[in-house]
Amino acid sequence: PYRLDLEKMSKMATHEAAHLIENLPVYDSLKDACAECNYLVGTTARTGRKRRPTENPRDLARKLITLSQNNRIGLVFGSEKWGLENSHLRLCHSLVTIPTAHFSSINLAQSVMIMCYELFMAGGPDSLAQPRLASVREQEDMYGHLREAFLAIGFINPENPDYWLNNVRRFLARLELRSKEVKLIRGFCRQILWVAGEHGCKPPEGAPGASKNPRPDCS
Repeated sequence: PYRLDLEKMSKMATHEAAHLIENLPVYDSLKDACAECNYLVGTTARTGRKRRPTENPRDLARKLITLSQNNRIGLVFGSEKWGLENSHLRLCHSLVTIPTAHFSSINLAQSVMIMCYELFMAGGPDSLAQPRLASVREQEDMYGHLREAFLAIGFINPENPDYWLNNVRRFLARLELRSKEVKLIRGFCRQILWVAGEHGCKPPEGAPGASKNPRPDCS
């Protein structure tokens, strides 16, 4: 939080919730807070052709119940004034939008209540467990490795690599990667970096970073 006022929070909380505030963990970034989660859901009211597709709370809740049997799920809510930043949304595997009639967004407490209600209603004895996914920390390390490998071979534009990496993030997020699969992808990255360094290859003609890299061709 920008300003953490535990005293004010304690006054607003019910007696039953006081222990939650007293033991509240505080982090410097969302990435640190969600590092041990396996699946993140971001809440957003921003939709459109150029934005990622979103799901509705009821359909998403059914999916989260099955994932939650062996995975830590994180629900991410933004402030009422600004919502979630793009850097926060990039960490999320899926996005959810609460449908409204005439308002673009609703307040934070209502959003949390609606999401929790849908999760409560979706739970039941017939829920099937899904295998454990890679943690956010493992996935972010993988994306950093992919970024390094893609830059080495000129696959993404070096002037704005994170922007070009967004499409890769969206693709891999749909696959719900496990730890073993993340390690496999990082193995590819290590080999790519080794070959690029060993042979001093330059990106192929027409690649986004070709004009930025003076290394000789290794064809």
